[in-house]
Amino acid sequence: MNRELLMLVEAISREKNVERDVVLGAVELALAQATKKLYQGEVDIRVALDRDSGNYETFRRWLVVEDGAGLQNPEAEELLMDARERVADVEVGEYIEEIIESVPIGRIGAMAAKQVILQKIRDAEREMLLSDFMSRGEKIFTGTLKRMDKGDMIVESGRVEGRLRRSEMIPKENLRNGDRVRAMIMEVDLTLRGAPIILSRSAPEFMVELFRHEVPEIEQGLLEIKSCARDPGSRAKIAVLSHDRRVDPIGTCVGVRGTRVNAVTNELAGERVDIVLWSEDPAQFVIGALAPANVTSIVVDEEKHAMDVVVDEENLAIAIGRGGQNVRLASDLTGWKINILDAAESAQKQADETDTARRLFMEKLDVDQEIADILIAEGFESLEEVAYVPLQEMLDIESFDEDTVNELRARAKDVLLTMEIAREDSAKDISLNLRDLDGMTPELIAKLAEGGVHTRDDLADLAVDELTDLTGQSAEDATALILKAREHWFAGQE
Repeated sequence: MNRELLMLVEAISREKNVERDVVLGAVELALAQATKKLYQGEVDIRVALDRDSGNYETFRRWLVVEDGAGLQNPEAEELLMDARERVADVEVGEYIEEIIESVPIGRIGAMAAKQVILQKIRDAEREMLLSDFMSRGEKIFTGTLKRMDKGDMIVESGRVEGRLRRSEMIPKENLRNGDRVRAMIMEVDLTLRGAPIILSRSAPEFMVELFRHEVPEIEQGLLEIKSCARDPGSRAKIAVLSHDRRVDPIGTCVGVRGTRVNAVTNELAGERVDIVLWSEDPAQFVIGALAPANVTSIVVDEEKHAMDVVVDEENLAIAIGRGGQNVRLASDLTGWKINILDAAESAQKQADETDTARRLFMEKLDVDQEIADILIAEGFESLEEVAYVPLQEMLDIESFDEDTVNELRARAKDVLLTMEIAREDSAKDISLNLRDLDGMTPELIAKLAEGGVHTRDDLADLAVDELTDLTGQSAEDATALILKAREHWFAGQE
């Protein structure tokens, strides 16, 4: 019987093109499952089958756990102190085993054993097919829409299947069974049965890869797509850079009579693509990204990573776009927050900022409006600038003599010192449980204290935009910090 078993294993291995050890492992699993049915509870059974003779032994085993941990499954676990009475040098995490009577192959439920073996073989075949497919290094999955699965599309390429989730489809795109589908391979999730390759048609990476296929100069390294932003199925922007002065990056991507960009557009259900020239100068990059709107002026705020872009009345609607689409895509493409203003709004904002700076200088430096206006006219916006810019820059101001400059700098430093002492006193009120929160820094503590956030609950109650306004963090970092602060709310519910 054992010899016949080995012959059967060899036949299955050749027929299914699966390694012999995989089939033997499936047999061991089938024998173990058959043996478990003879016991009450969730016992742990291991079968060891000799690869040469076909003989096999069966073991019941127990996982060794810490003495104070308690037994989650007494049928398959044993405390360390009890385990060491049987095996003196056993450690936590190891197994102790006891040989038991093996179930004869003839008594195995034929159907159950067959199902286990075939399932293992199918899994092995699937892994081999998947491994072969992924080894090609392809980034775009091309196949045929086979069926729908709980709202997801299952796309088949040969014997490999990919899963296109509803959220990764192009909105309003009407695909039917049998249609040819192309999508970006985002990840491989082996825990998913049947279709482990996760696909996307809405990801910016998909558009980048489509252009790579259509524009040989990208593959040759003459052109580079620096960034991409999409509103799937509607509009997109890509930023391109030429590494060869002889190559026009925009014209090359458009192609003769628009053939190249049209090929991408047709693949993406008519999604219109704006091709933008990438620039190292952030302001120039943003101006290009807002095309076709014409920009009148632009003000860059490095600290807030934002720009105020001024356009005339005629270009206001174009710059913003339908539903804010144009400015949103431009912001995603460049990585800068973009505020679109008309001339009147810009003038009002500048007036408000000037008024704020004037009040700051008059109040904190105890000067009259004339001196405050001189500082503003010379480009000073904060007390730090007055206190610490190079001395010569202030001495170059015609309206100020040396005594006035020294007095202004001294007053600014005194005010900053007083403010810092007050900030430190306020930060002392921060509770210990907030100070100990992962990711908390002295700078964050000071900013939170200024905003009246003194406890972990205060932080947990904040909305993400409130925290970003207080600390200047990114929305992602602010979200992570708030979630950490809220962890203690749910700790007792686990």
